[in-house]
Amino acid sequence: MIHVASLIHDDVLDEADTRRGGEAVHKLYSNKVAVLAGDYLLARASVLLARLENTAVVQIMATALESLVAGEIMQLKSKPETLLEMESYLRKSYYKTASLICYACRSTALLGGHAYGSNVATACEEFGFHLGLAYQIQDDILDFTAAESVLGKPALADMDLGLSAAPILYAAQEYDELKPLIMRRFKNSGDKEMALETLYKSETAMDKAKQLARFHAQRAVDALIRLPQSEARDSLVRLTNLVVTRKK
Repeated sequence: MIHVASLIHDDVLDEADTRRGGEAVHKLYSNKVAVLAGDYLLARASVLLARLENTAVVQIMATALESLVAGEIMQLKSKPETLLEMESYLRKSYYKTASLICYACRSTALLGGHAYGSNVATACEEFGFHLGLAYQIQDDILDFTAAESVLGKPALADMDLGLSAAPILYAAQEYDELKPLIMRRFKNSGDKEMALETLYKSETAMDKAKQLARFHAQRAVDALIRLPQSEARDSLVRLTNLVVTRKK
């Protein structure tokens, strides 16, 4: 519910027309309806969390909500020079994507009877952290490599919003002429076309981005291996592999 609410709100902020092949909620109805629908889902999620009567879990998931908002503000208010930093990109990816997954994973461990600081709870949170980053990095790679009809959402959406993802940042390390384009958020005519041309000219940028996604996927698996062996754990290992091999 929290995730779906964040997607509905994101589509309003990003003025996205589609979501996974269908019209975005705000396009089907209106911005007002979409915002209220997202708010309603967040309210329902809060009620369900309260019914668990587990204060620690409520606090953890409230922190997840805070992180989602912090990520959106960071995306909107980043200073031009920080747009060039891989660390800033990964921090934003954590706030907007990985935070919800890692906090949900720790909450699951607590609801399963494990103590907050236990090895199991820590391993679960680390798994969620790295899985979330791997997912976001792979999503950003697909933004450049997959067709819009396959993605079910507009391709190059991040560049349309003036955002730079891992492939572009790695290309900028190789080609200095990309840096001013990134810092002005591709606002000038021809900026996006030049950025794409430079990215596809690079022999290393896309591979480095894929390696970064695989690095976090492996760290997620490493965290899982610290958990007792079970069919559920093995399923999560397969899920992690799917995250970095998917095509949409």
